[in-house]
Amino acid sequence: MINGKRIAVVMPAYNAARTLEKTVRELPDEVDIKILVDDASTDETAMLSESLGVRTFVHDANYGYGRNQQTCYREALAAGADIVVMVHADYQYEPKLVSAMAGMVSSGVYDMVLASRILGGGAIRGGMPIYKYVFNRCLTAFQNLFLGIKLSEYHTGYRAFSRKLLQTLPLLENSDDFVFDNQMIAQAAMFGFRIGEISCPTKYFEEASSINFKRSMKYGFGVLRTTARYVAHKAGVVKSPLFDTTGRKVTLKYYSEPLHSLDTLGQSAPTVAQ
Repeated sequence: MINGKRIAVVMPAYNAARTLEKTVRELPDEVDIKILVDDASTDETAMLSESLGVRTFVHDANYGYGRNQQTCYREALAAGADIVVMVHADYQYEPKLVSAMAGMVSSGVYDMVLASRILGGGAIRGGMPIYKYVFNRCLTAFQNLFLGIKLSEYHTGYRAFSRKLLQTLPLLENSDDFVFDNQMIAQAAMFGFRIGEISCPTKYFEEASSINFKRSMKYGFGVLRTTARYVAHKAGVVKSPLFDTTGRKVTLKYYSEPLHSLDTLGQSAPTVAQ
């Protein structure tokens, strides 16, 4: 808890068994709620998560990174979180920064805080591929121009959010794929939420998840489409549910009631979400 606010860390995960324990062990003591959503992994991610004392939810199919986040935020809000920090379970980002990010939100100064790999110049030193760095800088400059805000990067997966922001944004209108992250920033800008940044070192290594060149290109085109939809909606040319107050929110039910089962030792198994 920070400044009287309950802090939840949510971890969207897929085949993260090799890095999950290290990530969880380094989360700061201020974290009140730990949630992992397993997107139908083929390894022991869910069982390991349970053994580490993390509230664990398992999708019944591999729905994608964006859908995973929808489940993360819905469960964090249901658990009573005031501030939600998304931490990737692959240990690519520094878990120890959770307190600093949550503190920036709990202060009331920001509604969203992004952990930037670009601030401080650590992206290349941390092993970010050159082509990803170039794409990052170009897409960021493009969106700063058309969204009317000034960020060092839009593409980090390490973020903190206020409860109000997560309840307001129409997140169920977003993509199930990686561009979900970018759509959230554009939505926050459209709805007038305050966005801050903090410098964060990053680590690229074999066990860390990373999208390949083809998926990076798909993501890039998704960013361009998101920006075009933002501009069209704001100008009143083409309305989009992605940026409309009537869009579907994560406070709505979108999967079945949790199914709990007991193993022979009387311990609860991970919750299954459809």
